[in-house]
Amino acid sequence: MPEFNTDLPSIRKLQTYIKDKPTVEIQLLTKDLLEGKIIWQDPNCICLQPPQGEPILIWREAIAYIQAKS
Repeated sequence: MPEFNTDLPSIRKLQTYIKDKPTVEIQLLTKDLLEGKIIWQDPNCICLQPPQGEPILIWREAIAYIQAKS
């Protein structure tokens, strides 16, 4: 299992997204675009709560980028 290093800037940024709850866009390597709020993360996955429906579990390796919506 990968080490969960909270000193990394990317981990700290995601923790900020979890705390502040902005709507984010997550672009997957498949070009799918997901939108919602990040509710938790672990060393392997991110959990995204879309506006409608059940939370989505996303493997980190599948992500091209994450950005907060303005």
